[in-house]
Amino acid sequence: MKLAGVGRRYGLRKHWVLRGVDLSLPERSLVRVQGVNGSGKSTLLRLIAGIDAPSAGRISGRPPSAYVPERFPAAMPLTALGYLTHMGRVHGLRRDAAAGEAREWLERFGADAYARTPLAELSKGSSQKVVVAQALLARPRLLVLDEAWTGLDQNARTVLDRSVAERVAEGGTVVFVDHDPARLAGSPDVTYRVEGAAVREVAEHVPPGHGGVPATGPRVRIEAEGPPGVALPPELPGSPRTEQTSDGATVLTAPAPYSDALLRGLLAGHWHIRSVAVEEIPR
Repeated sequence: MKLAGVGRRYGLRKHWVLRGVDLSLPERSLVRVQGVNGSGKSTLLRLIAGIDAPSAGRISGRPPSAYVPERFPAAMPLTALGYLTHMGRVHGLRRDAAAGEAREWLERFGADAYARTPLAELSKGSSQKVVVAQALLARPRLLVLDEAWTGLDQNARTVLDRSVAERVAEGGTVVFVDHDPARLAGSPDVTYRVEGAAVREVAEHVPPGHGGVPATGPRVRIEAEGPPGVALPPELPGSPRTEQTSDGATVLTAPAPYSDALLRGLLAGHWHIRSVAVEEIPR
């Protein structure tokens, strides 16, 4: 997906929120967007997701996408299950498949008890689980998240972290904004900053010796052994750092959200998993 000379303003006499934006968003990538409040981050995400049209420039190559807005309009005459089933249909799923996915995601987020509850009666946290679930249930190739973690409990945040890793591991593109600088730290393939109506790439700081492992937050440490003469599968999720043990095993270290996807990649390559541990990186 590409943005070429893209600009956005809300009215011919209004100032440009964004102008001259050139971006390339490749498949299998995690993209973080930073910027101060009011800088245009949400406008950029809405353009990427196709919610808004550019006032100038061109956007091409947008794959099937899903979007989690900063604010969810929950005052709709639908239950949580009804809304998710409807959104599944919008995303192209058949009704029975949409209903099945809706129930599965409500359960994963710990919100299955509210399946029959009208959206207007849900708490902010439960509403956020529903809006995140609607974006994930169709497994979109482009996932756009605007402060999607806000209001979620710790279990739901972990589910979302892992779901983001799964989307990237399966070849998708995920673009996100979050106020917490430690969110998925060390995982993004590229970070952009929105400032002065422009978008520029910035380097994410990773201390020497950590490789692709985040500077803070949990990481997974997997000890595995491959078949004789078989190399590690290419392009493993999470870009793990690797090292060899004295007895010939391989230790892989990656951001914890990638644990499930990384294990699947190793098992698909017929590697034997000796041990799995999640640890916090010392500060």
